[in-house]
Amino acid sequence: MATRDATEFQFEGPAAFEEEAKREHVAGIGPWRLAARRLRRNKVALAFLALFLVLVGLALAAPVWENIAGRDALSNNLSGTITVDGKETDVVSTDGVPIGPQWKKEYFLGADTNGRDVMVRLLYGGRNSLLIGISAALITTFLSIALGLLAGFFRGAVDAVVRPALDIIWAFPVILLGVALGTALALGGLKLGPIEVSGESKLIPTLIIGFVYIPYMARPIRGQVLSLREKEFVEAARAQGMGPVRTMFSEILPNLASTIVVFFPIMVANAILLEAALSFLGAGVQPPEPSWGNMIDQGVDKIITAPHQAIVPGLMLVMTVLSLNVFGDGVRDAFDPRAKVRIEH
Repeated sequence: MATRDATEFQFEGPAAFEEEAKREHVAGIGPWRLAARRLRRNKVALAFLALFLVLVGLALAAPVWENIAGRDALSNNLSGTITVDGKETDVVSTDGVPIGPQWKKEYFLGADTNGRDVMVRLLYGGRNSLLIGISAALITTFLSIALGLLAGFFRGAVDAVVRPALDIIWAFPVILLGVALGTALALGGLKLGPIEVSGESKLIPTLIIGFVYIPYMARPIRGQVLSLREKEFVEAARAQGMGPVRTMFSEILPNLASTIVVFFPIMVANAILLEAALSFLGAGVQPPEPSWGNMIDQGVDKIITAPHQAIVPGLMLVMTVLSLNVFGDGVRDAFDPRAKVRIEH
């Protein structure tokens, strides 16, 4: 699934919301309530939000299913057996082919080449993928807001440092930059003074993904801040004696809220997708820890004899990213005064 270019998202500001509210004959409605009404009218976006919440709920229920199945996500079971149609069957045959889906509590979706329960690993892999994706998106959002505010508000020397740095990161394809950083940090870990992070830690892909996506959000925020700093309400704040920090946080940042709300689900979707790509290439979550990406990687070798190993995590990944992208589009349309979703009393 293609990564969206974050520079696509542009917003017209509060004045456009007021104009749209008048056109819809809705008296006294604010931009946030207007956006909420638009979003409630978008049944497709809400349906995909519900799908995402279901997937999150399944991932959170991983320990429950682990107890039901009687298998954990990490222990190999190459010599284990299971009763199938009244016959004792090897979990992994002598030629290395694992059993397929059993549609019961043990090995519900079959086994992998190490005899581990695919369903248990799928749910725990979802927990890892979602945790990394959401955490990385939060890092991206926080750093993008900080850099965008500083570069756009102060301009001059600050902008001369921040903008080229963002351009350098922007120049590299995210997968290539992520693989390069992931490979380097997986081998030696991360050392920053007294802080030391193991190369096998899930914090490594989280930090990498959070870092490489900063320009995709910081550049549009910087551009919007450059526009907002010239508005009358900012001039009025300066005239009242407000300092730069107070002006940024009390006047400019609230006007960026709708932009941030629109960007965040798209950033989460992109982060989950990049985590899967890095794990597939061996630069993300390190085995035996499960992730949808490394589960697909392990299943590709058995795509003919045991296709469930690659198809099942692939479907989960597609549904998660698709649901976030569709919901993100719905949020963008809700905040867009030119959206086609109509408001009714």
